[in-house]
Amino acid sequence: MTEPWLRLLLAVLACWRVTHLLALEDGPWDAVVRFRARLGSGLLGRLMDCFYCLSVWVAAPLAFFVARGPAELLVAWLAISGAACLLERATAPAVTLAPLDTPLDRPFDPEM
Repeated sequence: MTEPWLRLLLAVLACWRVTHLLALEDGPWDAVVRFRARLGSGLLGRLMDCFYCLSVWVAAPLAFFVARGPAELLVAWLAISGAACLLERATAPAVTLAPLDTPLDRPFDPEM
């Protein structure tokens, strides 16, 4: 049987990949973006726009892959979603905040 830490690692990576695909990518032949558009602005449509919300539901079936018993299911479920969220934060592009008094017609220079 596979080591528990390896199962958890695989579940976290799978959760991040599927959630990233569904929430943030267009998908092959724009299939995912068309699916999101079809869902509209209802509950499911808003769920598909939020990586953190969607990761909770993507992680649910993966918890069965990781947990060895019913007592571990809830912990595995939340751990997989939480780790996928941390991975998303770690791989997101850096954000630079400019002061409000910076004119929009010139680029922000943090050294000034």
